[in-house]
Amino acid sequence: MSGIVNAVQDAAKKLLTENKVDVVIGFAEGSQPLRSTPAFIRKPEEAEKLTWNCTCENNLANYLRKKEQKIGVVVKGCDSRSIVALMKENQINRDNLYIIGVPCSGMIDRKQVADLCEGKEIIAAECKEDSLVLKGHDFEKTVNIADVLHRSCAACTHKNPVIYDEMVAEAVTEQKEDFADIEAFEAKSTAERRAYLAQELSKCIRCYACRNACPMCYCEQCFVDCSTPEWVGKSASDIQDNMLFQAVRVFHGAGRCTDCGACERACPMGIDLRILTRKLVKDAKELFDAEAGVNMEDKPALSTFESDDPQPFLVKE
Repeated sequence: MSGIVNAVQDAAKKLLTENKVDVVIGFAEGSQPLRSTPAFIRKPEEAEKLTWNCTCENNLANYLRKKEQKIGVVVKGCDSRSIVALMKENQINRDNLYIIGVPCSGMIDRKQVADLCEGKEIIAAECKEDSLVLKGHDFEKTVNIADVLHRSCAACTHKNPVIYDEMVAEAVTEQKEDFADIEAFEAKSTAERRAYLAQELSKCIRCYACRNACPMCYCEQCFVDCSTPEWVGKSASDIQDNMLFQAVRVFHGAGRCTDCGACERACPMGIDLRILTRKLVKDAKELFDAEAGVNMEDKPALSTFESDDPQPFLVKE
């Protein structure tokens, strides 16, 4: 892990020293254990603040839209896919971007870690290659990182950046796509699926953290903020309105979502948002053979039309 940290710092220092970029966006240690925070480095001597470990979960593509300055950015696989998707939508100028690629073995889920510690306060944590050392006032515990990965990371099929100017470490082994979780959801009856979604979305407090965390949500005005007409009521106690908000949000990401998990990690209520986003990822793959942000050649799924596209809703039996 220290080798990657040094390589990221060296790359950032070189870019800033040679005035190739105005800022390098990466990660720095957070103020709490198991936390990293986005860092904006503008001077070569500040590059030593940069770090890389199993807590660097933020999707940094969020900070790149419509920027005129030259930017260096540290990206993992999901970040790079979001960047590609945003470039296709003319939200990012590739000429202004220098991409420092980092292979990623996954980011931890702090909720799982907290459960393993049975609610005890963690006062220090150290990410090693494959393990996480946790320390509290009266305990020390070592857990395998693979056992506490966030769900999106455990299922990730693009651990290595799909686009980069420089890779700071050897690529890691990719894994095959597995939609077993969504297939199990699809196997439920309509009533069972609706009941499950109603139960999950009854927790929603309409804070919109999921929307704000998503790099693909960048409308200047979201439909939920409109008053003329008012599409969604303002009370978060209405489950139907909560379901409408999430349904429209997810459909807006159809063929665009890179399954980075940012929405679910941002949710303070622990809602199973990924059951919706991942369902659309599966549908885009199966219906249109489309996978968001994998390369610059494929056109976005919903921006193309082929005569043999599935269209049962248009065909009259």
